[in-house]
This record gives sequence, C-alpha cells and structure tokens, in this order.
Amino acid sequence: MARLVALTALGLALALLGERFVALRNRLNASREVEPVDLPNCHLIRGVEAGSEDIEILPNGLAFLSVGFKFPGMQCFAPEKPGGILMMDLNRDSSRALELRVSRGFDLSSFNPHGISTFIDQDDTVYLFVANHPEFKSTVEIFKFEEEENSLFHLKTLRHELLPSVSDIVAVGPEHFYATNSHYFSDIFLKYLEVYLNLHWTNVIYYSPEDVRVVAEGFDSVNGINMSPDNKYVYVADSLAHEIHVMEKLANWSLAQVKVLPLDTVVDNLSIDPSTGDLWVGCHPDSLKLLIYDPSNPPASQVLRIQNILSETPTVSTVYANNGSVLQGSSVASVYGRKLLIGTLYHRALQCQL
Repeated sequence: MARLVALTALGLALALLGERFVALRNRLNASREVEPVDLPNCHLIRGVEAGSEDIEILPNGLAFLSVGFKFPGMQCFAPEKPGGILMMDLNRDSSRALELRVSRGFDLSSFNPHGISTFIDQDDTVYLFVANHPEFKSTVEIFKFEEEENSLFHLKTLRHELLPSVSDIVAVGPEHFYATNSHYFSDIFLKYLEVYLNLHWTNVIYYSPEDVRVVAEGFDSVNGINMSPDNKYVYVADSLAHEIHVMEKLANWSLAQVKVLPLDTVVDNLSIDPSTGDLWVGCHPDSLKLLIYDPSNPPASQVLRIQNILSETPTVSTVYANNGSVLQGSSVASVYGRKLLIGTLYHRALQCQL
C-alpha cells in the first residue's frame, strides 16, 4: 500500500512538472516567428556593443542608455566589463553614444544597470534613477545629471526589503518612484523556480522617504513601467502574461486597475511619446531564445506602437521586426520627434528614422 501511495505521489508530481513545463513554453512564446518589418535609414549606434536594456530621452533630445546589464544564465558579450550609462544628443546627426563620467565614491566596478527613469525638478535639476544589480543584488541609485560636465553625480543608494529584484522604475519626485519587482525572491535559484512554477507573486512598489509599500501585485512577471503624459495613469508590462496593465494613479499614490491590454508577444520596457501619449514597446517574439542562446538562431526583435490605449479599441501596430540578423532581443523603443532608438538586453542598439 505504501509503495502504491509513493508511486501515485510521484506520478502526480511528474504530471505537475510536465504541465508547468508546457505552460512555461507558452508563456515564453517558444518557437514563435515574426514577420520582418523594416524601417528606412536605420544605423547601429556606435558605442553600444553589449546591450542597451533601457533608454530614457529628455525633452531636449538628450538620451540616456543603460548598457551592460548582466543576469546569471543569460548571454553576455562583455562579461568582464562593468555596465554604464551612455548619452546621445538626438539633435545631432551622429549615431554615436558616449559614456558619462560618474562622480568619485560610486563603485563602478560592480555597476550593473537595468531599468532607468528621469525626473526634472522645478529648478530644472535632472535626476536619473537606475535599477542596479551589484553582485546580482538589487539597489536603486539616484544621480544628478550635470550637463555641462557630461557627468553623473551620485546622490544616494536605496535598499529596501520590498525591493528584492527591481526591474524598472518611473520617477515621480527627487526621491520618489514606482518600481517593478520582476521576481519575488532575491536568490537566483528561487527566481528561476518561481518563474517555472508561475507563482504570480511579482509586484509594483511605491517608494518615498516616508512611505514604502506594495501598490499592485499578482503579476506573472512584471517588467516595464511608465506614466502617461498627464501623470494620471501608470502603465505596467506583465512580460510572460503578454499584457499591459493600465492603472489609475490615486491621490495617495496607490494604483487602481482600469484595464488590461492583451498582446501576442513578450513585452519588456515601455516608453511614452510625450506629444501623443502613444506607448512604444520593446518586445521579444520568442523569449526562450534569450535564455538558450544560439548564435545561428538568435532571438528576434520587435517594436510595437500602441495608440489610444485608454479607448475601447486601442491600435496596436508593429513598427519594426527583425529575426535577429540585425538586432537581437529588443528590450526598449523610445522616440524623439521622427527618431526611434531601439535597445536590447545584451546585443547592439539601433537608430531609425520614422
């Protein structure tokens, strides 16, 4: 009898693992192909060789690029080189990005930047927020951008138990922001386990010096986050659920869900066109290729533009798609006028004319 019970338990466990494996492949969009969509006058950005995971563009056309992100088990083309923040002036014709100097005292050797966001104060001070993963831990770094010196002055390192695995940030004040935790756990093994088991424990945090709390939770794998130009709505990408959540920002900084936009691709970072309110989304048609890297069959890239997301029938269009022959693993797309910048997890970056 005991042997029968043991065999039954083993069978049930194997069945559960098998079901989770099939579900994971579906969540990763494994084996999905993408039809190519080209744009005219595209150039690889010089200075970006090992990923530009996130891009943030100031109103004056200066673009920050977060480069060199590393994650255990993920491909990396420059494993010995620390990450950094590059800058481009989109008012110029040059397609080169240059690294910004960082003030003394900040540990550049372990700099592992992920998502970034900017906040411009009433006195025109520009703050750059960076999700950082030194030694694969999780911090948020706050810098002041000094334009005349082309440098970043490090102001503060933030750590908190509610920020175990920060993926992206949207800044709402000099020390205030929303952040997404793409994993519930900070341990690398447990991160992979929670993804495999599909626990839906990832969340969005509101942070201020006086108040740190969960404001949205229950996501599969929450990732990119951004805010509407009128500051009324927060947009959240749930990558492996293939969804974008529209949340209303309440007076106490809590978030109330308004709607969910389902998509057919793995969504990463979200950027906003300040003039139109359109969302620009870096996507992964088949994210399994990001984890199991094959140079002969690299991960594809895809950029979506979402218009009128608050309407009953938003318009979703593919602006750019490539099978990896030019650009591998697009994670972000940001616009400035008629210029489009596309960044990647660990590959190159592209500048195109719209």
